[in-house]
Amino acid sequence: MQTISFVSVVMPVYNEAAYISRSLGAVLAQDYPGDCLEVLVVDGGSTDGTQAVVEAATRTDARVRLLDNPRRLQASAMNVGLRAAHGDVIARVDGHTLIEPDYIRRCVKALNATGAHNAGGPQRFVGLTPWGRAVAAAYRSPFSVPSRFTVSERAEFVDTVYMGAWPRAVLEQIGGFDESLAVNEDYELNVRIRQAGGRIYLSPDIRSAYYGRQTPGALWRQFFRYGGWKFKVLRKHPASARPRHLVAPVFVAAIAGGAVLGLFSKRAARLWQIALGSYAVALTAASARQAAREGWQHLLRLPLVFACMHVAWGSGFWAEALRAVSGVAVRRVRA
Repeated sequence: MQTISFVSVVMPVYNEAAYISRSLGAVLAQDYPGDCLEVLVVDGGSTDGTQAVVEAATRTDARVRLLDNPRRLQASAMNVGLRAAHGDVIARVDGHTLIEPDYIRRCVKALNATGAHNAGGPQRFVGLTPWGRAVAAAYRSPFSVPSRFTVSERAEFVDTVYMGAWPRAVLEQIGGFDESLAVNEDYELNVRIRQAGGRIYLSPDIRSAYYGRQTPGALWRQFFRYGGWKFKVLRKHPASARPRHLVAPVFVAAIAGGAVLGLFSKRAARLWQIALGSYAVALTAASARQAAREGWQHLLRLPLVFACMHVAWGSGFWAEALRAVSGVAVRRVRA
């Protein structure tokens, strides 16, 4: 018989008017016992009507509370929610994500069945525009973001999951979320969980739909930020580095460095051409393979989507690395 834990769902939001009615509605429509569920919407000062939607929900459903997040960061929002929560289990649901009706029940079941310290499902991107649908197709390819929580179809222990659900005691034991991080705070939290001997469990039965960036420009900005904040997390926890974290930075460094060295050396120029040509071949093959699975209408957009992910991530990584190095140099000069 499944244990019925009291669950506090924490929703970190900021200007989510386009989705908050549906995302909050999906949480309130869970098949989990209603008297064992509360929803804490932690708002970072939205200016688009998000707060009005949530306030209306608080008047019709006593399970909903609206909390303030003055720092606006998602890590801060999660900590605000954790401090206010009554639940034995804390589950995160983002404002632009719609969870399936059995989401909370399956999270609790996975925690109880496996003894995991965090349980969650895969990230399933939903495209609303032609470009958005191409991004969704790319997300499902290991050529884009080769993390198991984006491509895996089987239940397994992993290094991170999308969103997540935790026994409250686990979050309190490791000190909650790191509020020095504006991005990648979820991965960093899971690093500390694993360092403390915990395990992270991915179940494809824990289902949700993520409404992400729908244009190349928005995708570039998102992945540039991802790359920069990944550098910060790896600098804080170097042992957490995985090959997939370094592929894009190495690629960007090779292409940029090769272009410069090629001006002075014919051999370097040939190596640069070979590297660029090899990437073009891999990009074309991966795009064709994914288009065959997802639909040939994506074929012309997929190369740009893949390249945007790789180059933006790698560029953001090196931009943050250069800032860190220059900051250290300035401090040494002043000292």
